[in-house]
Amino acid sequence: MPKKSKTKKHAFDDSKDEFFLAKCLALAMRGAGKVSPNPMVGCVIVRNGEIIGKGWHKRYGEAHAEVNAIRSVKDESLLAQSTLYVNLEPCSHFGKTPPCADLIIEKNIPRVVIGCVDPNRKVAGKGIKKLKEAGISVRVGVLRDESEQLNEAFLKSHRQHLPFVALKLAQSLDGRIATKTKDSKWITSEVARAYAHSLRNHYDAVMVGSRTALADNPELTVRLVQGRNPTRILLDRQLRVPLQANIFSKDAPTLVFTSRINKRHPKVKALEKISVKVFFVGEKSESLNLLEIMKILHEERILSVMVEGGAQLFASLIKAGLCDKLHAFIAPKLIGGDGLASIGDFGLKKIADCIDVKNTSIKVLPDCLIVEGYF
Repeated sequence: MPKKSKTKKHAFDDSKDEFFLAKCLALAMRGAGKVSPNPMVGCVIVRNGEIIGKGWHKRYGEAHAEVNAIRSVKDESLLAQSTLYVNLEPCSHFGKTPPCADLIIEKNIPRVVIGCVDPNRKVAGKGIKKLKEAGISVRVGVLRDESEQLNEAFLKSHRQHLPFVALKLAQSLDGRIATKTKDSKWITSEVARAYAHSLRNHYDAVMVGSRTALADNPELTVRLVQGRNPTRILLDRQLRVPLQANIFSKDAPTLVFTSRINKRHPKVKALEKISVKVFFVGEKSESLNLLEIMKILHEERILSVMVEGGAQLFASLIKAGLCDKLHAFIAPKLIGGDGLASIGDFGLKKIADCIDVKNTSIKVLPDCLIVEGYF
């Protein structure tokens, strides 16, 4: 057990807590695509209104944000007169690194301001309790909504034991993703495609159905931007996608989900030979069981998935209630009613039954609008 803080009580100004917590969120974002399945965390240390230390969690398995921030302080004696700001509750358990709460107590930091509570059952308020028991002043919930949104995938993983699922689609103004001949390259501009690749870097995995894999032969990498390639997920109920497809390249790991009836299919061994992991799941209405797939992905420690096609998969995920977010890229083009719709049928008869997308925001790129929102 860490020793109780010997720091004397200080009077602190909390009027700038939101300002400094926002700094933590900006720092935390630097860990995007590098720290999962850990959360993105940033930390600043402030004395007399000035930042004397800052850090963020840079890579999974490496030092946490609080450790990096404390290490950056040149005069360690100033810590006893400072406030530590962090967007997520400091950990209280031994994992790949020692508990950050213990380090804060050891360094006699008298005040800690936290964005949101860590939902991980190994932490979940225990870090806050440990700090308070050591005599440290703790404020929780500053920029709570922003802090939770930053780590929405991490929070859903621990609260619901399912990955955070986003749909990404590129369509014309009239809601088409391809012409009647299935030609779709390219609906959006190169700038928009680069933005889409940067989104891939933020997600643990990207998913497509077999129809999209066969029609577009996508690579599903981040080749247009700097970053790491996400895990690729292919839903191929009948194992129709050829071994030569781009999705099976060595650029990134690939997981294939197929029907249980294919356990003895000769293509399974061929896929495993090229290091593709194959999962067998049940079927519902001649489609793979999507909830079963999501549960398996959670077990595989995939916290977030961006689904990039196709229209029927989008509709199935929405109807199953498995979608959290939408990234809709809309190009100023018209394809016409004989083009392919961006999302499959819902079977709706009334406008009142439409699927709502809430908390929407709009980004404007050259020759493209991006509408983002939550289901």
